[in-house]
Amino acid sequence: MFQGFSQQTNDFLWGIRFNNERSWFEAHKQEYLDYVQSPLRQLAQEVYARFSAAHEELPLMVRVSRIYRDARRLHGRGPYKDHLWLSLFRWDGGEEGTRPVFWFELAPEGWTYGMGYYLPKPLTMAKLRARIDRDPKTMETL
Repeated sequence: MFQGFSQQTNDFLWGIRFNNERSWFEAHKQEYLDYVQSPLRQLAQEVYARFSAAHEELPLMVRVSRIYRDARRLHGRGPYKDHLWLSLFRWDGGEEGTRPVFWFELAPEGWTYGMGYYLPKPLTMAKLRARIDRDPKTMETL
C-alpha cells in the first residue's frame, strides 16, 4: 500500500542528480529500491486499481519508468535519470502515443501530474483541434 514519499526519496533524487555515475548509484542502489522505485510502483498499482474499478470497460495499462537512460541518448547527461514517472493509458493493442495518457512525475524539486500525448500523429492533433474549435466550452471546463 502506498504510504507516500519520504525525505530519503528526495535525498536520493538530489544525490543522483549531482552524482550521476555508476559507482555512486551502485553504492546507493538499495536506497533507490526502497525509497523511490518501491513507493512509485505502489502508487502506480493503486492508481491503476482505482481507474480500472471505475472504468471496467477500458483496457488500461500502467507503466513506471526505469532509472536507466537509453545509452544511445546520453548526450553527456550521465547514465541515470534524476526524475521518474508513471503513466496510465488505454491499451488496446494499437500504437503507443496515439491516445492520451495520465502521468505523474517525481523529481528532486517536487512532483507534477497531468494528461497529454507522448507522440501523437498529426492527424490525431488535427482532429483534436477541430473538436476544440467546434465546442470550446468543453475544453474550457476541463
